[in-house]
Amino acid sequence: MNIAFRVDASNQIGTGHLMRCLTLAAALKQRGARVRFVIRHMPEHLRDMLVDKGHEFTHLDSVQNGMALDELAHAHWLEVSQAQDAADSIQALSDKAWDWLIVDHYALDSHWESMLRQTARKILAIDDIADRQHDCDILLDQNLYADMETRYTGKVPMPCQMLFGPQYALLRDEFRKLHEQVKPRTGPVKRVLIFFGGVDADNYTGRSIESLANLGIPDLHVDVVIGEQHPCREQIKAACAQHGFICHVQTDKMAELMAAADLAIGGGGSASWERCCLGLPALLVALADNQINIAKALDLFGAAIYVGTLKTASVTIMRGAIVSLISTQDQLKVLSKKAYSLVDGLGVARVCQEMSC
Repeated sequence: MNIAFRVDASNQIGTGHLMRCLTLAAALKQRGARVRFVIRHMPEHLRDMLVDKGHEFTHLDSVQNGMALDELAHAHWLEVSQAQDAADSIQALSDKAWDWLIVDHYALDSHWESMLRQTARKILAIDDIADRQHDCDILLDQNLYADMETRYTGKVPMPCQMLFGPQYALLRDEFRKLHEQVKPRTGPVKRVLIFFGGVDADNYTGRSIESLANLGIPDLHVDVVIGEQHPCREQIKAACAQHGFICHVQTDKMAELMAAADLAIGGGGSASWERCCLGLPALLVALADNQINIAKALDLFGAAIYVGTLKTASVTIMRGAIVSLISTQDQLKVLSKKAYSLVDGLGVARVCQEMSC
């Protein structure tokens, strides 16, 4: 079976789209599929990651051909028109027949997908924001929303298989394995994990370090995780050294760090489902508009606490939320149980089953 992915990653886009595609690609490859990534924007170290994992990839030229960008809210992510991207992608995949094309990109919609029908037998679209039309055979939205059943009404063709909710969260296999081993948290907070994704362009990691510094909590262990391309990497490393925190750069031990932690501070993106899978209570900051509803839904469900957006979640507000939560063990216990109940780590297997892979 031949399966292609169309996804990008950058400081603007973040790395979450790529990481969940890599997770699905690994599972498909394990089931015997041949996988190729088609990319236009991606830092070199992430392209190297594709090679290290044994995936083919084709890098598209970023030169605009003069056609106007589309009117989608995230069209600027692509930097070329959908028509040009479709033509380039068709060329990149012209050497063989493709059973599935998986697209995870807010700047691509039904126009692009329809043009790629000549290349792939079936299309799976991964989405979170439900702001555009799709022409796909399967639509996957792994997030938790109050209006999940109606979010895509009129935006997908009939028939289209809809895979909704955290039961389909694309998590690496180590999370599934640890889910069976960890237990919901009880007792005092001894370890805190700070992680705001692979980019964190607004350096909320730095603000969180400041929020935790000098709280006067004895023997508190703090792990700080950042990506290789974090814009304030050296500042964060210096701040961690100053306060006795441990800084991890581009670690492959995220599952272990989450399993060991008693409390997380992070964004409302795809890492939310990794934390839930391991029953890790979290204070959430929405780093982008598309994370606000996810963070609010997790708060409403009782699986995390939403403290605001980049504009509203100040260091003072963060510090107050941290102190309040650390001092209330019963609330931490409830948060942990609720989070643990949402995600079992079997989402990838479910998606592969729906693809008949």
